Amino acid sequence: MLIQKIMQELQGIPEDKLEELFDLIHYFRLGLASEISQPRTPGLLSGQLSDTFFEPLPEEELQQWE
Repeated sequence: MLIQKIMQELQGIPEDKLEELFDLIHYFRLGLASEISQPRTPGLLSGQLSDTFFEPLPEEELQQWE
């Protein structure tokens, strides 16, 4: 069974690293729960974008992002 393999691997991890591993597993599990409970809604804004949204930014504005 997979859970038994996981338990065997855990036994080989040094004690001082278990807290990090716990945090990883814990927050991974919480992330799974939030994916299930909150379906994604496409888009953040209502309305439509004009074609200018997809045009390249002027060089001056691009430099400000760097």
